[in-house]
Amino acid sequence: MSIVTVQLGQCGNQIGHEVFNAICSDVHGTHGLCSKKENESYHDACKERFFSEEESEVPVARAVLVDMEPKVISQTLSIAARSGYWKYDDRSHFCQKQGSGNNWANGYSVHGPRHKEVIMNLVQKEAEKCDRLGGFFTIMSMAGGTGSGLGAFVTQCLRDAFPTSFILNHVIWPYGTGEVIVQNYNSVLTLSHLYRSSDALLVHENDVIHKICAQLMNIKQISFRDVNQVIAHQLGSVFQPTYTAESGLHYSRNPLGDLMETLVPHPEFKMLGLRNIPQMPENSLAYSTFSWPGLIKHLRQMLIAKAKMEEGIDWQVRPPRLGSSIPSSHSTNKPLHFNTSIANLVILRGKDTHSVDLGSFRDPSLYTSWLSPQDAFKAWKTPRAFNKYEKSATLVSNSQFLLKPLDDVVGKAWNMFASKAYIHQYTKFGIEEEDFLDSFTALEQVISSYTSL
Repeated sequence: MSIVTVQLGQCGNQIGHEVFNAICSDVHGTHGLCSKKENESYHDACKERFFSEEESEVPVARAVLVDMEPKVISQTLSIAARSGYWKYDDRSHFCQKQGSGNNWANGYSVHGPRHKEVIMNLVQKEAEKCDRLGGFFTIMSMAGGTGSGLGAFVTQCLRDAFPTSFILNHVIWPYGTGEVIVQNYNSVLTLSHLYRSSDALLVHENDVIHKICAQLMNIKQISFRDVNQVIAHQLGSVFQPTYTAESGLHYSRNPLGDLMETLVPHPEFKMLGLRNIPQMPENSLAYSTFSWPGLIKHLRQMLIAKAKMEEGIDWQVRPPRLGSSIPSSHSTNKPLHFNTSIANLVILRGKDTHSVDLGSFRDPSLYTSWLSPQDAFKAWKTPRAFNKYEKSATLVSNSQFLLKPLDDVVGKAWNMFASKAYIHQYTKFGIEEEDFLDSFTALEQVISSYTSL
């Protein structure tokens, strides 16, 4: 099944481009450990997901590019075309001459309705090129105007136009120190609207990725491109083909459906976090060896201790003892920093994946009491290495990973709202105080649900 990617705003377009780049370089990389047949079936499964052949010599990304300013889109189109490996369809983009000025309401209430027909026609055309449409993958920032405001509007339109298709929103969480004075308002409005329209939100935090660039990748002057490449690598590690338990000897055909079935058992819980190990500079890979037991041990501890990356994991955090009364967030039986999960997916890529022991992820004490570990945990595998890493492991988790950042954003936005700061910038575009209150209420409910796991 094919995925149509919708790239929204500057952030969405730049990350989308890096995602297709990462996927292409993975497909074209050398994988001597795998048989020719294995490589071919991997290649075919990847192409079906992300590219259409059409008449061109190079694969064409199944993507629609949307921004209110033309600069980023024209750059993105030309850089992709120059790669020689893949390109965007020249007709699958939409831009205007003027952006949304970091105003969510401008993107959502003005640009969205004004350009809905043109944007949705582009999406419809891209969907019709798919033999079988698996769903939509939108990429957007949470803090700005076009990506977040227009992105939330377009997601709603996707839900209305394709009620049975899966929608996964990839959302970039803003730096905590602040890029835009109203970013917390924009974030609250974005998240509450996406929660209504999409099947799941897959979140990357800018602060975390910046730390990975500095501490794990040893990058001295970190650019947006460095940050976006780390994000793209992690997304590729999730979306490239794998064998699931259900798909047997063939690569899974329905990546978005499989993700939702595995990780979103209840519509109240849609926030997905992502961890990927190892991550290091390319020139260090030749001197590094990794064992599966070591990678799995690190990944599990990152999960239970809410660690953002391999460095600095708190090894003191342990799961609560089963048999004590069902722990709540206020219970003395629950370790202070322990991360309770609803569902986890571990994806293994590289040699000897068949022999990896994942029993530690099936420990019932990691999970909420209303799902059994066999339903709450799944593993996907492929013997094919990913992007030059001989062995790599990815964790996608529906857990309390994002509870603190969510609570922080809502708290900061509420403090501003209580003093009526900057509200007039939104009301002039039709977003009323009532809309803010609805958004706060919706996210307070999400926080309450995750807190009480």
